[in-house]
Amino acid sequence: MFSLTITPRFLETDALGHINNTVFPMWFESGRDPIFMFFTPDLDVNNWKLMLGGISVSYHAETHFGSDVEIRTYIARIGNSSFDIYQECWQNGVKTASGKAAMIHYCHKEKKSVPLTPELREKLQQHMLEE
Repeated sequence: MFSLTITPRFLETDALGHINNTVFPMWFESGRDPIFMFFTPDLDVNNWKLMLGGISVSYHAETHFGSDVEIRTYIARIGNSSFDIYQECWQNGVKTASGKAAMIHYCHKEKKSVPLTPELREKLQQHMLEE
């Protein structure tokens, strides 16, 4: 599991006084940075090797300004050329949101998916979600 601590910013709150639902996909993407570095260690976008296939977010409780949140990031599934990332947002001991992202190992020049190498599989496997 990877862990990232985020301090919510006032501008991320909405009229109801909690963190706006549009913020979580951005927080979750930040939590995926260590995984991005498996594929592109320097995060050079001119040499990017991933494509986002889809995301989903579920909300479990309100998240508030004024208290840090922890983004927990796991690998949920490893396929031939794609993998799923499962993430959770925790605040004050409460899981407030969760999400999944489908990632594709991708060659942007050839516009096609690329099989995951054994080395990449091993790195991903080390962070598998344990049910």
